[in-house]
Amino acid sequence: MSERVHDVVLYGATSFVGALTADYLARHTPTGTRVALAGRSRDKLERVRASLPAPGSDWPLIVADSTDRAALDAMAASTTALATTVGPYAKYGLPLVEACAAAGTHYADLTGEATFAREAIDATDARAQATGARIVHSCGYDSVPSDLGVMLLHTRVQADGEGELTDVDAVVRIRGGVSGGTIDSMRGLADTVKADRSTIKILRDPYSLSPDRGGEPDTRQPSDNPPPHRIDGGWRDGRWAAPFVMASYNTRIVRRSNAIAGYAYGKGLRYGEVMATGSGPAGALTAGAVAAGLGALLAGFATPGARQLLDRVLPKPGEGPSEQTQAKGWFRHDLDATTTTGARYTGRISASGDPGYAATAVMLGESVLCLALDGDRLPDRAGSLTPATAMGPVLVERLRTAGHVYEAGRAS
Repeated sequence: MSERVHDVVLYGATSFVGALTADYLARHTPTGTRVALAGRSRDKLERVRASLPAPGSDWPLIVADSTDRAALDAMAASTTALATTVGPYAKYGLPLVEACAAAGTHYADLTGEATFAREAIDATDARAQATGARIVHSCGYDSVPSDLGVMLLHTRVQADGEGELTDVDAVVRIRGGVSGGTIDSMRGLADTVKADRSTIKILRDPYSLSPDRGGEPDTRQPSDNPPPHRIDGGWRDGRWAAPFVMASYNTRIVRRSNAIAGYAYGKGLRYGEVMATGSGPAGALTAGAVAAGLGALLAGFATPGARQLLDRVLPKPGEGPSEQTQAKGWFRHDLDATTTTGARYTGRISASGDPGYAATAVMLGESVLCLALDGDRLPDRAGSLTPATAMGPVLVERLRTAGHVYEAGRAS
């Protein structure tokens, strides 16, 4: 990799989250790091570059369309690490993953699409292992907090000699907006299922991203779509929870990490995520509304007529929350874990900024810098990996320095 022209290429720099990531890199990339911005439109790339503080305002540009395999191959071969925000990944992503795997180029994306991740794993894992490329999906809010949070719990339990993890429950609280890119990914998922009904099996399988599906345990996993329920307490004072929209993806990334690590977390690990909705009757009503709303949205994308109505009222691709909404956003994951010795542990992962955009730009930016600059400190692995198995403690260190909270310890 010493002959690469760039250390980092950001592909999709003109997308909503791409521009945020470009700005983050311009403000936090170490001096001397060679960064290039890439996309399909030179005019748009020039506008993004002009908006950046130095040194970003002088970064070179690469024009490459996602359908131009020769351009993707050349771009991948030019850099040590590449981050991409170009989605829906099921529609646009696979050729770039293949190009990076073939070139031995480290890769990071923001996908939360299980069908794409499964396809990319099957298509590129062996090639990436041969070339030394670290292919790392889901380097944003999906699924860095979930993946690194469980890894930290495992590390602490192991250091204390308290056996293995048996159950980890995550309660998620978030405040933020929704962009057109996220909505477009949901549309794409509905289209994928409609075109190929067999993909439903991937979406329902709790081990669908496993490197060895036949080697997985028969452990019954928590439901990704539980009914509204109390987390603790009674009707009047108890906290309520609803399904978390990304649980069906994040949980599979965590299980893939466990499998890649040789089931170091625990072969019988059960991991689930829910979203907190508040306390008492108001919390119960909110939980019911969230559950009904998620079901209606997914059904609407699959229903002619309703789909057209949703397309008119929901954000379009390239649109996202305002700067004010992003600044007011935040997320917090509270983890509660038990071990084979009966010990209890807790964890907290949190950050300010809209989770899907401002906070995600930090996560993606630090991930690609980690892949590009910290190679000698990373786990000795290549192939199709996860944030925890590709970067692990080094990425945690970077995110803590960036102001994110990653904590794990014995329950008091």
